[in-house]
This record gives sequence, structure tokens and C-alpha cells, in this order.
Amino acid sequence: MVLTVSVIGAGPAGLAAAATLQARGADVTVLEKSEHVGDAWRHHYDRLHLHTTRGLSKLPGLAIPREYGRWVARDDVVRYLEAYAVHHDLRIEHGVEVTRLDRPAGVRAGGSADRIWEITTTDGARAADAVVVATGYNHSPHVPDWPGRDGFTGEIVHASAYRNPAPYAGRHVLVAGVGNTGAEIAHDLVEGGAASVHLAVRTPPHIVPRNQGPWAAQYTGVLVRHLPARLVDTVGIAVRKASVPDLSDLGLPIPDVGIASRVAQGSVPLQDVGIVAAVLAGTVRVVPAIERFDGAEVVLADGARLTPDVVLAATGYRRALEPVVGHLGVLGDHGKPLATLGRPAAPGLYFTGFTNPISGMLLEMAADARRIARNVTRGR
Repeated sequence: MVLTVSVIGAGPAGLAAAATLQARGADVTVLEKSEHVGDAWRHHYDRLHLHTTRGLSKLPGLAIPREYGRWVARDDVVRYLEAYAVHHDLRIEHGVEVTRLDRPAGVRAGGSADRIWEITTTDGARAADAVVVATGYNHSPHVPDWPGRDGFTGEIVHASAYRNPAPYAGRHVLVAGVGNTGAEIAHDLVEGGAASVHLAVRTPPHIVPRNQGPWAAQYTGVLVRHLPARLVDTVGIAVRKASVPDLSDLGLPIPDVGIASRVAQGSVPLQDVGIVAAVLAGTVRVVPAIERFDGAEVVLADGARLTPDVVLAATGYRRALEPVVGHLGVLGDHGKPLATLGRPAAPGLYFTGFTNPISGMLLEMAADARRIARNVTRGR
């Protein structure tokens, strides 16, 4: 019997899983709510490049073209995903949003009760022997419910809506959040002529140079990913001191929690592609986290007040999996899947693309795809 598999989401994780499953003989359909593959990538900010190298970012079965360079730009990532779907002749149904997964009590001919999934979509019901959920780590933009937010007389914009600095030229901008997105946008705003840029930081990040000559930060991530966290934490402090200037007096001290321990909590290091120089130059000023809003003012955690024209919230995303699988007991804290890394969350149910590993998300998506394909075709 040919196994039928539904993959939910046509981003890189879903495409990789679909191609790898198809290569092992499964009958695969990708269900994608948008009209494009890689839809989320099409909406990222203009200057975005991968922080992982081209060679370690390819998906199974197709290399990223050399002409895209070492650090692949956003538009080239989209082109690669489009080419990937064509190269593997993937069957993708666009405009189909999955709203719920269930395991019906009945048994379909040729199958077993614990291997059949019922899929409710905006385009009718479907059934499959296995389902791979690949709807993405960054699914639904999240803006904190800061006290007084609704009365703020300036603008509040989530980073997902940011494209380039042109609309912010000559304006005072407070960026909330010092992940890779927030730091890169802050640097972009400075180069684009913002009147002032403040960066609100609640938890200081671990900072690593994206590359030092030919050596990429990702290479270190790959080398240490299986080492004991305590060892990596210790080495990480020495590496930080040797490669990044002391920014403690400027609001970015070395965190108390080690780099590997922080990754285990879901926070990857901040790769420096210009933010360190901007902080040292004073063009980006680091301030404490937002505590609340008071009319036109933003009150910070230390009691200081700013009057920005725009608060740009680089405050992350939610997975938004609860409506689809929340009733199945497969989600943990903050709605994250309990089983990842190619392991089944339930018989025939897999999640991919929901981790943020130190070795690089695309590299691990490719590894996940291979694990999932093996497990599905072995009947797990």
C-alpha cells in the first residue's frame, strides 16, 4: 500500500519534508494557505540575508546556486524555494488552510485506526496516513499587551510589517527586542536616516560575529551542538570576550545564563552584522525594556521616559497551533510541540520547523525531513 501523507505548509520545512517523503515512495500533498511557496520569506524586511552559509542551508536534493553568494539574500531564498518545488515536482494545493486534525475511530480500507488522520480544511475534509505540520516557527506576530498601549499617541508597528527604513527617515524610533531581527532593523534604521534609534532590551543577548574571515558562526554551532551545555557555556564566555568588545556600560553585558543554556531555552545568539559598531558609535542607544505607555511617552523599566514617533516591536511570534492540534495533547509550554527532531508526536503525526537551533534552522529542517521520511515509511 502506498502511504498518503499531507504536509501542512509550503515553507522550507514543509517542502523539504515533502520532497524527502516523496523520494521514499510516499504519495505526498502539500497544503498551503497562501498562493505561493515560501510565503513568509516574501514578507521579511528587504535587507535580510541568511545568517547561515549557502552550503549549510540547502534542502535535501537540491543545492542553492553558487551565484547567490555565501550569505543568501531574502529574494534569492524565495527563488530557491520556488525552484525546489519545481525540481521535485511537488504537488501543492494553494489556498487551502488546515483548521483541525483528528484521529477518527473508524478504519479506512487498507489502513489501521492509529495511522489515519482526518484533516479539516477551508476546502473540505481530507484523510491521510500521516501528517507533517510545518506551519512555521514565526507564524503569528506577537505584540506584548503593554499597559497603556492603546492610549499611545505614536505608532506601534510589529517587525513583521517592516520592509525598509524609508518610512522612518527623520523620525524617532524605539525598537523593542534585541533578537537578530530587532538588532538588524535598528542598524538598518540608522543607515536609512532615522532621527534617533533606541533599542529596548529586557534580556541581554549572547553576541557572536556572523563570521571572522572564512570562519562562520554557524560552523561553531554545528561543532558544539552535541557537547555538554556546561562546557559550551564556559567556552562561550571566553569566545565572547575575545571576539566582541565589552558593551556592559552601553547596556549589553554578557548574560548570566550561558550560551548553550540560553539556546536550550529557545533563544539563539545575536549574530553581529553591524549592531555592535552602531552601539559603540552611539547611533543605536540601548535602553531598558518597555514597562508601560503614558500618552505620547514610553516608560522604561528604570523609570526613564522616551517620546518616540514609532515603537517597532521585534517581539517575536506565536506558533498558533492550538486550534489545529491543541486537543490532541501534543503541545507543551507556549504552544510548542512536545515532539520535534523527526520524532512522532503521535502515530503518524510530525512537527518540523519549530526549533531554533544553534546550528542553523535550515540545516536542521533538512535533517528533520530525512528523519521524518524514515519514520513515516517504517510505520511509526
